[in-house]
Amino acid sequence: MRMLMNVRIPHEPFNALVRSGTVGEVLQSILEETTPEAVYFTEQNGTRGAILIVDVAEPSSVPALAEPWFLKFNADVSFHIVMSPEDLGKSRLDELAKKWS
Repeated sequence: MRMLMNVRIPHEPFNALVRSGTVGEVLQSILEETTPEAVYFTEQNGTRGAILIVDVAEPSSVPALAEPWFLKFNADVSFHIVMSPEDLGKSRLDELAKKWS
């Protein structure tokens, strides 16, 4: 299942890794391990952040996606199910509307 993974990264320990010159290496190792479909880095509420699109085949795969961010950056991580237009088209919205309206 395709999920949006939202990562909010506090200033520390990220700043310390920037100063030591190792932040790029740490980020690269996380991304190589988790193989997101897409990743974007952005600001989130005044801190660094990342938005990733990941495939979650089963719930037990969530820790492998989140733990690197928790352990390396003390980050907050949340997951949200996302759908492509094709996925939404398969959702039977017309049938649901008839049933629940």
